Amino acid sequence: FQIVPITRMLYNPQSKSEYNFVPGVIGLILMLICAMMTSISIVREKEMGTMEVLLASPLPPIVIVLAKLVPYFVISCLNFTTILLLSTFLLHIPIAGSLIGLVAITLLYIMVALLLGLFISTLANSQLAAMLLSLLLIVPTVYLSGLAFPIESMPEVLQRISNIVPARWYIACVRKLMIQGVEMRYVLHETAVLALMAVVLLLVSWKLFKTRL
Repeated sequence: FQIVPITRMLYNPQSKSEYNFVPGVIGLILMLICAMMTSISIVREKEMGTMEVLLASPLPPIVIVLAKLVPYFVISCLNFTTILLLSTFLLHIPIAGSLIGLVAITLLYIMVALLLGLFISTLANSQLAAMLLSLLLIVPTVYLSGLAFPIESMPEVLQRISNIVPARWYIACVRKLMIQGVEMRYVLHETAVLALMAVVLLLVSWKLFKTRL
């Protein structure tokens, strides 16, 4: 009598690459649009001198700066909606979990990416410097987020470094909600990490932002 084990894939039995690729693409696109465009736009306002005029208004500086992020927040939401529709109707990727939870976590991730762009704008004094700093985000987002390679197969040092990459936590959430169809309580850890990143980036950017240019 011999027992023959049969391996069965639970979440992607057809072994389609789209199931792992689409969540990573969403995280990459949102990160590049939010961080790069936000940092460049704020630095451009500084170079033109219009930011100092805005800061002289009665509104608190943090309110003015956050208002500058609103257009890119809207653009990112439209991009997310487009990618989600294409993945559902064109690539036939199911949304097995909660759609409301997926949207909520995406909005949180967009805020993290926007605040990361705001943080870059506090470090850069020119549009070129802001663009170069933003382009540096591509490498960790692609290679340390689980988009290209499984995090479990990386060396321990890179696994520890990947903990500070926002896309790592977001892509893990999207894969669990879209592909695995888990409940929201199974992504609370990733959501808490993204929320903590948002708070830290906001406080650091607020501290470093100069009201005098």
